[in-house]
Amino acid sequence: MDSLLNEARPPVFCPGCSHERITQALDKCFQNMGLKGDQIVMISDIGCSGLFDTFFHTHALHGLHGRALTYGMGLKLARPDLNVVVTMGDGGMGIGGAHLLSACRRNLNITLIVLNNFNFGMTGGQFSATTPPDAQVGSGFLNRLERPLDVGQVARSAGATHVTRCSSYGKNLPEEIEKAIRHEGFSVLDVWGICTGRYIKRNKLTPQMIEEKLQALPPIQGLVEENARKEYGRHYREMAATLKPVSPPAKIEKAFEPPEKGRQEVIILGSAGQRIITAGEVLCLAGLTGGMEVTQKNEYNITVLRGPSISEVILSPEQIGYTGIDRPHVVVAMAEEGVQRRKALFRDLDENTLILQVQGVDLPPTRARVHRVDFKGQKIKSTDWAIAALSVLAKLNKVITLEMLRAALSNRFGGQVLESSHQLVDRVRVDI
Repeated sequence: MDSLLNEARPPVFCPGCSHERITQALDKCFQNMGLKGDQIVMISDIGCSGLFDTFFHTHALHGLHGRALTYGMGLKLARPDLNVVVTMGDGGMGIGGAHLLSACRRNLNITLIVLNNFNFGMTGGQFSATTPPDAQVGSGFLNRLERPLDVGQVARSAGATHVTRCSSYGKNLPEEIEKAIRHEGFSVLDVWGICTGRYIKRNKLTPQMIEEKLQALPPIQGLVEENARKEYGRHYREMAATLKPVSPPAKIEKAFEPPEKGRQEVIILGSAGQRIITAGEVLCLAGLTGGMEVTQKNEYNITVLRGPSISEVILSPEQIGYTGIDRPHVVVAMAEEGVQRRKALFRDLDENTLILQVQGVDLPPTRARVHRVDFKGQKIKSTDWAIAALSVLAKLNKVITLEMLRAALSNRFGGQVLESSHQLVDRVRVDI
């Protein structure tokens, strides 16, 4: 099998850097396995290890520092046929430590190679999650304050099913990488090496010293029997296959002509408990019955049961690229909380905007047209005001028609709720 190395972009590491040995070993592994470039995806992030995706004629993805595993997991789930190889330095591994733990727990069939040279080599030689406490690095005494992370032990304890700790100078490195890639599950290779550009300028470290340090540690080599279990992707697909198929979303065909042409923007300003979000959804469904594109953007307090509740709805005959609303065609003012939350909006409104003002709600100064409704006088409960307001708009032939509203209610509700909603729409009075 031919080499997959990119001759147009050869490795550019510092002279003597162990990363180049890992590059060559990885290429040798691919050759031994008979893999073609379209069968592999190389994923990297930031740092010297982040150059790996450019060195191979394979699929590639280059992402944010510490996040490479997240991309790898997504790709493997979407394309289980690909051999996903992630390269990270000890710096990126420390930054993305939570992602490492998740990958170990999940046991998805990807291979992580940690190019561990005990410092942030690209950015100045600062200490990383694996820097020994007695090392001299470019971040002063900080490494003496923290205990270094044992990548292999962490991966084993977190649930990885194949973990190997080895030297980048080992003659069997291509074979170790191949074992990891062939393993069906999450494999971690903690490959120790030397940063000639930064680390060894202050610290003595040789291939022999690396070997001696590895020999002094408990061996971590290959399969982790206590973590053995099904590979996540395969197991997921097996379990998903036992579930009942999810019904496709209901398709709403155009059945009516909207009363107004062009894009219509509506903001409903209310408070918690007034079913503002539900009314926004009903308005969207009504727009769909008129063949419109729709968006809904909501705002409410995280406490949910108090404070403002706001729904911004756009209905448009064209695709909607931006959901923001600066000059709404209609504002429904149903509660002081919502109005105060958007009080700056009213200053810029003009006569092209209609404000539907519920009796008892004060408005900031505005030049917009105001239509007042007295829902209390009509003995309509506050929880029904939002749907009642849609009925007012429909009866004013503004944004939607009564037919569109009734069809939307039928799509959203059923049984007694639907019946009472239709009755509410019928009894709402509109004073012209």
